[in-house]
Amino acid sequence: MSHELSFFEGLLARLDGPMRLRMVIQPAVAITLAIFDGRKDCADCRVPYFISLVTQPENRREMLMSSWHSIGKVFILAIVLDSVFQHIVFNDINWKGALLAGIILALLPYLIFRGLVNRCLRKMRKSNET
Repeated sequence: MSHELSFFEGLLARLDGPMRLRMVIQPAVAITLAIFDGRKDCADCRVPYFISLVTQPENRREMLMSSWHSIGKVFILAIVLDSVFQHIVFNDINWKGALLAGIILALLPYLIFRGLVNRCLRKMRKSNET
């Protein structure tokens, strides 16, 4: 069996193995934090988060620090819990897999929803003004 095959099997095992509730709870927490930050972005009249990361390099460091303050603990917890899962199921820890789990369970939902919330609230605000 190849190493890649076992890595992908390991990813699928996370959906059905022990501690699978984290597959729902961690993205839910990340989305909740993103909603708060997206609302704050809209209230401060900031452009959507991901767009501003790309188009405003002068503010990038401040925005990344703000995001890390919000999502950092959830991201680290996702990595730690995935490492515990791997230890229980595989008796080994693959740090790449744990990092990927942290990205998928915490960072991606946060990035996606923070921008979406800001966009939706801005559109609602514009439609209420007309």
